[in-house]
Amino acid sequence: MAASSSLLFTLLLVLLTFSDSSVQTLGLEVGINYGQIANNLPSPARVSYLLRSLNISRVKLYDADPNVLLAFANTNVEFIIGLGNEYLQNMTDPIKAQNWIQQRVQPYLTRTKITCITVGNEVYKTYDHLLWSNLLPAMQTVYNTLVNLGLDKQVTVTTAHSLDILSVSFPPSAGAFRQDLGEYLHGILNFHAQVKSPFLINAYPYFAYKDKPNEVPLNYVLFQPNQGTMDPNTNLKYDNMLFAQIDAVYSAIKAMGHTDIEVRISETGWPSRGDENEVGATPENAGLYNGNLLRRIEEKQGTPAKPNVPIDIYVFALFNENQKPGPTSERNYGLFYPDGTPVYNIGVQGYLPELIYSSASTNNGFFICSLLVLAIAYLISS
Repeated sequence: MAASSSLLFTLLLVLLTFSDSSVQTLGLEVGINYGQIANNLPSPARVSYLLRSLNISRVKLYDADPNVLLAFANTNVEFIIGLGNEYLQNMTDPIKAQNWIQQRVQPYLTRTKITCITVGNEVYKTYDHLLWSNLLPAMQTVYNTLVNLGLDKQVTVTTAHSLDILSVSFPPSAGAFRQDLGEYLHGILNFHAQVKSPFLINAYPYFAYKDKPNEVPLNYVLFQPNQGTMDPNTNLKYDNMLFAQIDAVYSAIKAMGHTDIEVRISETGWPSRGDENEVGATPENAGLYNGNLLRRIEEKQGTPAKPNVPIDIYVFALFNENQKPGPTSERNYGLFYPDGTPVYNIGVQGYLPELIYSSASTNNGFFICSLLVLAIAYLISS
């Protein structure tokens, strides 16, 4: 039996050598949002292989799905996990917060790299004042629980906001938060400064273009060559809307007395399909937006106001999600179809894995299958 095992091991090594040679990949310096509001997605184990073949090492979830966390065990992929808005009231209770962390986080930490918990998502978009009031206490309670369990150096706490928490977004230097959110965001910012966690924003230049396609230049939102815009207060030139939005958030934070909080983009993307009134939702535009964005990330670009701070971005989303409610665009933000094929050409050679279909790779596939059949047959006969 030892000889059988040795033969199988040798054959598997050959299999891996041939299978790796038939796939072209290039690492991505970007995070990805892994949503699961669909009934046709591949298993987490297959998703784990897909992301590792892309060399994507940062993933953001909207929950703490144990199946996903187990599938990515020992992969060194970093996870942001989420507590939905429905959990906020419970998370203000220290006992319930501790139970959640001990059941949904702590058991996986030894093998899966969980680095952050988002408490709520776009809470201020809900106009639910109970949620507004519970957000900061929930964040504080979750953080204090991590401290008590000795996990606060390993896992940080934040929340993700929509861009409409701003009342002013242009010029970027005049960025300001909505007045009705002032008292809430003041406490949130103090929390970030205290625990040194990032301020997360979901920013979609697509929305600005969709709402005013005759006023917003398409090239400006797609990172394509354009005249750009000038901030009259700083004389800084912006050649794309996303960077202007990021700097507007920095200005709003500074206006509330903080210069020590990092802004990160927790969601951005472009839909490949939309309803008739969703102007610009095409595969071509989605490919340009995400492809050009990936180039900026690869070049470690910063914004005009923060040129030495490389943008930190999680693209939305990994897959098209066929059960998301709302307009057609909501179900078509994915880079991939559920079968793992790209929705569109990202525009950058090697960023997405593509199987090389040729006579050589076909022969390799036949040879690999033959090796497996021989190995299994040999073991059975032994």
